[in-house]
Amino acid sequence: MPTIHAIPLVYTTRFARIAAATALFALTLNIAARAETRPNILWITSEDNGISWVSCYGGTNARTPAIDQLAQEGFRYTHCFDNAAVCAPTRSVWITGMYGISNGTQPMRSRNEIPHDQIKYYPDLLKEAGYHTSNPGKTDYNIGGRPDKDCWDYKGGDEPFGWRLREPGQPFFCVYNIGQSHEGRVHGSHEGVRNDPAKMKLFSYHPDLPEVRGTYAKYADAVEAMDQKVQEAIDALKADGLYEDTIIVYNSDHGGVMARSKRFLYSSGIHCPLVVRIPEKLKHLYPAEKPGETVDRLVSFIDMPKTWLSLAGARIPDTFQGTVFLGEGIEPEPKYHLGFRERADERLDHVRVMRTARYSYHKNYYPFAPAGHHLAYLWKQQLAPAWERHHREGKTNEITGQFFEPRASEEFFDNHTDFDNVRNLIDASEHQAMIAELRAELRQRQLELFDTGLLPEKMRERRAAANNLTIYEMARDKNLYPLEKYLDAADLALERDKANLKTLKQWMTDNDEGMRWWASVGLNLLEDDARSATAVLKKALADDSHEIRILSAWTLIKLGQQTRALETLETLLMEGTENEPLLHNTIDWVGPPAFPLVKKYLDNGGSRKGRYGISILARIEEVEGL
Repeated sequence: MPTIHAIPLVYTTRFARIAAATALFALTLNIAARAETRPNILWITSEDNGISWVSCYGGTNARTPAIDQLAQEGFRYTHCFDNAAVCAPTRSVWITGMYGISNGTQPMRSRNEIPHDQIKYYPDLLKEAGYHTSNPGKTDYNIGGRPDKDCWDYKGGDEPFGWRLREPGQPFFCVYNIGQSHEGRVHGSHEGVRNDPAKMKLFSYHPDLPEVRGTYAKYADAVEAMDQKVQEAIDALKADGLYEDTIIVYNSDHGGVMARSKRFLYSSGIHCPLVVRIPEKLKHLYPAEKPGETVDRLVSFIDMPKTWLSLAGARIPDTFQGTVFLGEGIEPEPKYHLGFRERADERLDHVRVMRTARYSYHKNYYPFAPAGHHLAYLWKQQLAPAWERHHREGKTNEITGQFFEPRASEEFFDNHTDFDNVRNLIDASEHQAMIAELRAELRQRQLELFDTGLLPEKMRERRAAANNLTIYEMARDKNLYPLEKYLDAADLALERDKANLKTLKQWMTDNDEGMRWWASVGLNLLEDDARSATAVLKKALADDSHEIRILSAWTLIKLGQQTRALETLETLLMEGTENEPLLHNTIDWVGPPAFPLVKKYLDNGGSRKGRYGISILARIEEVEGL
C-alpha cells in the first residue's frame, strides 16, 4: 500500500480559505450573470379597449401615437384574445394562470374562494425568483380567501411607477394599469367632446343615431387620454435610464365599451391589442426577425402569466394552464382559444367559445336569454338606452335588432369576413367540418379543465358549501360533479328536438338536481312541443331546487298554464329564494304575465336598487309604467 503523508493544518486551512473564496467569487459572478440576463418587465394594461380603438391596428376613431410608436419599436401581435370579456374574471385568469371556469371564478364579482395552498399567484413566484413586484393600480382578482394586494411588494401609494422602490440592481416586474379608457368614462353627457361624432366609424350592429355617434366620440376621447398615460409610463422609464433594460408589454384587459363588446365573446369583446417591445440587448428574445414586424401567433390571456414567469426564469407550477408565447422557453403555438362568459353584474348568461385565429364557435347554454337585456351599468352610456328605444319602436333591422332577441343554441362566425359577428354560419355546409372540430375541441377542453359552469351559479355554490369544499375542489370530485354526464345532458337540451322529450321528462325525476336543471332547460326550449310534459312541469313547481321551480314555471307560462306557475314565482319572490338572480332575470324574460308580481313586490318594499343602479324589477316598473 502507498504511504499516506499527513498535510500540516496550516496548509489545510489556507487551502480551505482559498477554496471558499473561489466558490464565493464564482457564486457572485453567477448571481451577477443571472441578474444581467433577467429582464425587467413593465406590463402596461389599459381597460376596456379592443383592437378597433387602436390606430396601429387600423382603428380610425381614435389616435394612439404612443402605442403606435411602441409597435414600430417592437412587435404587434395580430391575434391576441381575452378569455373572459369582462374585468374581474379576466384578472382572475391573469393572477392564477388558470381559466376562471377551472377554479370557479368566472361569474363577475363572485369572489369564490380557491385552495390558496395549491394555487399560487404569479407575483409570488416572481418574488421567489428575486424580482421586485409592484401593482399600484387595479387588482380586482375576483377571488376570496386572500386580499388582492397581498401578493405584491409595492401595493400602491404616492409612487405610480413601482420599479422606483426596488433595491439597487434588483430586476423588477411592474404592472401599470390605465383606467382612462374604462367604460365609466363614457357615461353621461356628451358636452365638450373633442372628437367629431360625424367622423366615427360604427360597428354594423349599431344603428346610426346621434346618441350612438356621441358615445363613440366620447370614448375616442377616453382612448386618446389612455394613450397619453402609456406615453407617461414610457417617459418615466426613459428618465430612469431603464428603457433599454426593460421588456415593455402593452395590452388591454378586454374589448369595449360600446354595447355588445365588453362582456360578450364576440370579436369586439375579446380581440385585444398586444404590443411587445424588447430592447436590442435582448434581441435573442425577439418573436420575429426585427422590430416593427407583426406576429400572427395566436395568444390567449391565459398564456401571459406563464410567459412572464418563463422570461424571469421563475418556477412555473403545474397549475398554470397557458402556453409560453415569448422568450427562450417558448412553447408550440396553440391551435385554439377558449373563451367563457357567465353572470355579469345582475344579468345571467352562459356561453363558451372555441376559436381559431379566423373561426369561432359559440355555444349558448342560456339561449333563451337575449344578449341585449338591460344592464344597469351599461345603460349609463347614452348609446345603450337609445339603441333599446330604437328597437322597441320597431326601427331596427335584421342586423341592428338581433342583440335584443333570443339566440340560437350554437353560432359560428368567420371573423375575417365578419368581424362584427352578425352572420351566423352554423348551418353553412362549407363550414361543417370546422364546426365539428371546434365543437369536439370545446368538449375536450371542458373536461380537461373541469368546467365548473355546468350547474347554475347558486346551485354549484350550495353543493360546494354543503361538502365543505371550494368550487375548484368540488368540480374535481366525479361523485359530486359528474361533468361528462352534465355535458351530455346540456347538449341534448340545447338540441330543441322533440324526439328528446321522453328523455327530458325522465330526467325531471332524477336524483341529481343538475340533471333536473338541464331537463328543465330542454323543456323550456321545446316550447309548444313540451305540452305533453305539463304534468311533469307542474310537479316540478314543488322541486327541492328553486332553479327547477323557476324554469318550470316559465315553461308552463309559455304553454298557457299560468295560474300555479305564477303562484310559484310569487311565493319565491315574496318569501325568498335561494337563487334571486335567476328569479329576477326569469321574471323579466317571462314578460307581461309576470308584471303584476313586480308591482306587488315593489309596492311591498322590494328593493329598487342594484349594485350599479336600478334593479331588474324596478327597471321593469319604469319601462312598463306599472
